[in-house]
Amino acid sequence: MSSPTSGEQFLADLDARGLIHDSTDRSALAARLSEGPIGVYVGFDPTADSLHAGNLLGQVMLRRFQLAGHRPVVLAGGATGMVGDPGGRSEERNLLDRDTLNHNVACVKRQLEKILDFDTASLNAARLVDNAEWTAPMGTLEFLRDVGKYFTVNQMVAKESVRARMESEHGISYTEFSYMLLQANDFRHLCEHQNVEMQMGGSDQWGNITAGTDLIRRRLSRSGFGLTWPLLTRSDGAKMGKSVHGALWLDAEKTSPYEFRQYWMQLPDEDVERFLLQLTLRSVDDIHSVMLDHLKAPEKRVAQKVLAHDVTCLVHGAPAEKAAEEAAEILFGGDPNTASAQALQVVAREVPSTDVRQSALGDLIGVLVASGLAASNGEARRTLTQNGYKANGQPLHETKSLLDVDLLPGGYILLRKGKTNFHLLHVIG
Repeated sequence: MSSPTSGEQFLADLDARGLIHDSTDRSALAARLSEGPIGVYVGFDPTADSLHAGNLLGQVMLRRFQLAGHRPVVLAGGATGMVGDPGGRSEERNLLDRDTLNHNVACVKRQLEKILDFDTASLNAARLVDNAEWTAPMGTLEFLRDVGKYFTVNQMVAKESVRARMESEHGISYTEFSYMLLQANDFRHLCEHQNVEMQMGGSDQWGNITAGTDLIRRRLSRSGFGLTWPLLTRSDGAKMGKSVHGALWLDAEKTSPYEFRQYWMQLPDEDVERFLLQLTLRSVDDIHSVMLDHLKAPEKRVAQKVLAHDVTCLVHGAPAEKAAEEAAEILFGGDPNTASAQALQVVAREVPSTDVRQSALGDLIGVLVASGLAASNGEARRTLTQNGYKANGQPLHETKSLLDVDLLPGGYILLRKGKTNFHLLHVIG
């Protein structure tokens, strides 16, 4: 993405992508962005050892600001994660211990490094901070004196996130009620000590963000800026990032790059343009061109392929995306003989697979039954006579031995029954 030449142009680009839900004084923000680099932060509570797709927009937003020359800061809520944000929740989350939070922060840092540039040699290198650093040493009386006295209960109750919880059957604990003040103090601390002037978040964070700008104005006599984006939701009402296996994690061990890529490939046409605009770094004009190509032949899923490619590259890197794409081609009817060893390793994660000694390949019926592609010797023979099996894309016959099949890179044989039943053999010894 080319960097806008002014603050207003930059904000106009965000507007065109549907990325501005609320903001503090728009003209003042545009003017400040035009003056020079600004410190901007997004926070997350490290409640798991991986971010998920619902967190992705915040990181991409920080990347947009970094590409425009601004300085991104990611705040890990090592302190607030022990409290829990009431926003967007119907009941209180479980509290985490310090060791778990520290582990989660360390894991997430590795994911962030694929999206943001943390190279300290760069003038606008990204930073990861933990609010436990300044929150943990603060005593109760100090917190009440330096933070609490600047807010009225009336103000806090008026915030949508608090009001919604108060009206729910679960109510809200004092612990969660204090979350807004803790987050406001985070913004104040970063503004005072690291010259961070702007906080961003989802639309459910607006109350917390404006609490921070109020505290900065009252305590520091300076301006802080806030911006929120619309919450990511799908047109069918499904929560963003929910797959058939649960959350769509950014950790490759929790959600494989193949499964991650397929999630975006399977998005309905109604969603794909919006996610291209919001989650990729392509220009708005480029995305409009992609959509024009898509509309000529929607069945080819041109837009989904572009989205899946860009987002998977961003999160997992180009090599992982390429291997995932190759694996998808194999599993959806492509020729496995053209696949790389890396792609076949991906396939091995996604379909049932076993190690088999080369000496066992002579027993075709036995291999088919052992693989689970046939329930019995009789079923295997019947399916063979019906040309129901393929090995590495070629039809199998009862008289044919797997010993005659050329191995794929890495020593694999891909067995297929029908269109969707696979078993990958890894030939050893």
